[in-house]
Amino acid sequence: MSPFEPALRREPPPDLDVGAEPQLVERLRAEIVSSGPITFARFMERALYEPGLGYYRSAESRPGRAGDFLTAPETHPIFGRAVGRQLDEVWRIVDRPDPFVVREYGAGSGALATSVLAGLVADGSGLRDALRYEPVEVEHRRFAEIEERLGPGARDIVRQPSHDPIVGCVLANEVLDALPVHRVVRRGSELREILVDFRNGRFVDVEGDPSSSALAERLATEDVELADGQRAEICLALGGWIDEAARGLGTGLLLLIDYGHAAAELYGPKRMAGTLRAYVRHRVHDDVLANVGRQDLTAHVDLTAVERAAARAGLELVGSTTQAEFLVGLGVGDMLESVQADPATTLESYLELRSALGRLLDPAATGAFRVMGFGRGLPRGLELRGFAYRLRRDGLAGPSRTAPD
Repeated sequence: MSPFEPALRREPPPDLDVGAEPQLVERLRAEIVSSGPITFARFMERALYEPGLGYYRSAESRPGRAGDFLTAPETHPIFGRAVGRQLDEVWRIVDRPDPFVVREYGAGSGALATSVLAGLVADGSGLRDALRYEPVEVEHRRFAEIEERLGPGARDIVRQPSHDPIVGCVLANEVLDALPVHRVVRRGSELREILVDFRNGRFVDVEGDPSSSALAERLATEDVELADGQRAEICLALGGWIDEAARGLGTGLLLLIDYGHAAAELYGPKRMAGTLRAYVRHRVHDDVLANVGRQDLTAHVDLTAVERAAARAGLELVGSTTQAEFLVGLGVGDMLESVQADPATTLESYLELRSALGRLLDPAATGAFRVMGFGRGLPRGLELRGFAYRLRRDGLAGPSRTAPD
């Protein structure tokens, strides 16, 4: 009997069948024919990041209203203005250095940088003149696009990313969820890995022995025992990513924003099928092997693994909260009131802001995203404004504790 047992697969709805990149399909097929079934982490890495062909390596910028999904910075500039306030607070805490560097991983088209800078101007922050911006992107052509988007004066602000330790902030918004993941399933007392094979002209799931002992070790370290038949994703690339980000931070803050859960919840009985999903045309579906190179692939982030990797890298946890609490703590309510009071505000722009803010705060939308801050060289016991607010859990309106002014 073959060691690779086939698994079930769901089809995407017909209207989400956008086709695949033929060259990428052929390259993956050739690798499988040559070496046998590959890990899903390998498949995901090539589907997203293959030069010239992967989802994030094409000439087309995928996020945005005209793309497949909408990130918080593209939802409305108020998100970036709030992030800018958090950067301003850190800048003042570390004695207003010039330059103060913001190194953003997954910078995309520069939507977050644009709104951060505009927000600093609106708030009258001195950080605007001290800020230098390093966009880190796998697709190098994005650098020119970011400079163009930032407009006149961009060359005084934007600089090529380096590996040198910075004084400032290393920032990653919705980056960790796109790191390649291994897929596993428990069968009785055994941990099996879900691999990718190519049969009858298509990619299929097959089960085999784990490709690395690190998969079982991760679960054991986090005291996780999957239920029989339960599927899960394990991101072995997470530690390396945190190490790289931490090495680049001399003094300041590592700020991570993504959807994720502590290990006990991520691998709990409510998630028997795992969290891996595909996004295309602003909709989600389960066929992660379809539309190769033309759909986004994401999995929820293991926050326990993030915290442990950050601690090993010498960083100290500053705070962890939801995106909703982070934004409220940084004064988005005041921003909304000031926009409403501005005579130049049109009804259309105000309603657009209200709608966007609702999505950013809604726990059923992106309000439940996790925001995690890790520091190096910051005062012990520091409570940053973005992590100092807590929504009430008793169903009543209002905060249980407000952030300091």
